[in-house]
Amino acid sequence: MDEKALRSQLGHFLDWHEAHADFKAAFKDFPEKERGKRPPGAAHSAWELLEHMRIATHDILEFSRSAKHVSPDWPSGYWPAKPEPPSAAAWDKSVKELERDLRQMSELVADPKTDLFARIPHGSGQTILREVLLIADHNAYHLGQFILVRQLLGCWPEH
Repeated sequence: MDEKALRSQLGHFLDWHEAHADFKAAFKDFPEKERGKRPPGAAHSAWELLEHMRIATHDILEFSRSAKHVSPDWPSGYWPAKPEPPSAAAWDKSVKELERDLRQMSELVADPKTDLFARIPHGSGQTILREVLLIADHNAYHLGQFILVRQLLGCWPEH
């Protein structure tokens, strides 16, 4: 596989259109009254999962781009304080910010000036390739949880 094809494939991997549920479909038309509920058998609400994906994705992106970035405290800084979103606007903002950060990571990976294999100078051995795979893997896991929460709440459309 040539480098251009690898960069393209990594961008698609962040989009979840290949082997995973579609990100936009998973969050589309989620009933506002269900967003903060933890259904029986689920450890997190949809809000908690959305915010966790957003926070972690932003952290990984910023770590990949800047030595000045300071990561949140682990684990408290990676999860919202409450299972309910503070407002519908907060939900919408979180979705938009997650989409933005995924797009920006995809753009970083697509840029031929980005060395996918070089160690990130301020890291401890990480590479951009590792970070993009980390985002994709992490978010695929939590997106699956998110869809399960929707199913348990009875608000996942039948396909």
